[in-house]
Amino acid sequence: MKAIEMNQLTKSYTADKKALDSISFTLNKGAVFGFLGPNGAGKTTAIKLLNGMLAPSGGECRVFDIDPSREPERIHQRAGVVTEHAQMYDNLTGIQNLVFYGCVFGGNAADSEKRAKQLLETLRLTDAMDKKLAAYSTGMRQRLSLARAMIHQPDILFLDEPTSGLDPESAQTVNNLIKNLAETEGMTVFLCTHQLRYAQEICSTYGLIDQGVLLASGTLEELRGMVESELIVRIHTDQFPAGLPVIKSNGQYYEMKVQTEKEIPALVKRIVEAGGNIYHVSAHSMTLEEIYFTLIEKRDRQGGAR
Repeated sequence: MKAIEMNQLTKSYTADKKALDSISFTLNKGAVFGFLGPNGAGKTTAIKLLNGMLAPSGGECRVFDIDPSREPERIHQRAGVVTEHAQMYDNLTGIQNLVFYGCVFGGNAADSEKRAKQLLETLRLTDAMDKKLAAYSTGMRQRLSLARAMIHQPDILFLDEPTSGLDPESAQTVNNLIKNLAETEGMTVFLCTHQLRYAQEICSTYGLIDQGVLLASGTLEELRGMVESELIVRIHTDQFPAGLPVIKSNGQYYEMKVQTEKEIPALVKRIVEAGGNIYHVSAHSMTLEEIYFTLIEKRDRQGGAR
């Protein structure tokens, strides 16, 4: 059973505007999936469809083989959701909010309080647990919202810009928690963000979306294989032999293309044998951000922009 299945999933808000346009992909359990694209690309719409908050205009989606549009309550029992703007009760303290939501999800007060204290410690909110939410900063609210989403130990966690408004230290805490959830608890994470560099650090697989259209999906290596088959090798040397194919040079820095890393030792050997001293060698593969914009350019050249 897959954690998520989308088959030609489409959502139209108006006759001429498709927020999602025939999206199809599957997601395995335990993956940290980055659903990536700019604001307005359709990411939040996808989360709402997967949680039964919206009904599709066409196609279908399933979460753990459950149709969210038909049985949203079953999805809510197994899913946690964190939106960009945390919504809880300002007149309750941090721990009161968590215990309340724990009971809403069917837990008893004692078990919910125990779980809440564990989450507050993990997210570095123990000192603020007895303060009313009205006194929380934006970052503290966001971390408490993450704790609320996990209070019932969900099987899948939907995160919409989870580090929005967080300082670097808090963001690192959240990132470590996300990785730990997948690695040690087997939780599936569906993360929406426009920050591609951030997503590359924590996700294991990706879906790249723009204007409601899925450009590509897969692991980083699979995505790289869709747009390039070569590595760029950068070498800093004081003497470069003639005959080696240089694509770019800047002073004593030279760049060449190779098919695989196995070709690099032979390059280094030729330079050394020609009398060159080597100060730096690095191989560059396309980043997620570079892949994304390459796919956008390819689509626009083919006339696919809407």
